[in-house]
Amino acid sequence: MTYVGLVLLAYFVGSIPSAYIAGRLVKGVDIRQLGDGNVGAANVYREISPVAGVVVLLADVTKGMFAVVAAQHFATQPIVFASGIAVVVGHNWPVALGFRGGRGESTTIGVLGVLLPLEMALLVAICAVPFLVTRNTMLAGAILFAPLWFVSILTGAPGPTVIYSVFLPGLVGLTHLLKTRHLPREAKKNTAIMRSADR
Repeated sequence: MTYVGLVLLAYFVGSIPSAYIAGRLVKGVDIRQLGDGNVGAANVYREISPVAGVVVLLADVTKGMFAVVAAQHFATQPIVFASGIAVVVGHNWPVALGFRGGRGESTTIGVLGVLLPLEMALLVAICAVPFLVTRNTMLAGAILFAPLWFVSILTGAPGPTVIYSVFLPGLVGLTHLLKTRHLPREAKKNTAIMRSADR
């Protein structure tokens, strides 16, 4: 498979809309019309069911892992990095849903879980406690991603991977900002209420 093919494969794997599929299969609804409209595990968890939310979370993490592992078997490190970006871009802007997808947190966890397994395992364990107490996904994401670069330096990760550990979560943050800014005012209000309820 060519390098371009690997990156395109990663995009289309990322474009598999797990949350949308779960909404249709479990309740016959469009997840984009529920809650905060996000096509992601947290919205499915709140609006469809906890079990469906966990399944979507695992599916989205697996998408990220698959894209990176496939690239590692056939390509050089730059293509591995590109495939990781492509799978997250596919999740956030899936062609099957008119480029309206999720925010990429779970898929990013999958990508970085392959590239930085020890560091991610440590931070997932740490962020699990505040998440279970507050149910606040934004807080958990901040605890998981914000110190990743520093932990990676402490464990001796290669420089390019350390930089990547900043860039990819940054893409998630940018996506979150863009999607939140374009939400209708009422949807923003509902999102704020749900986050307060999570706490």
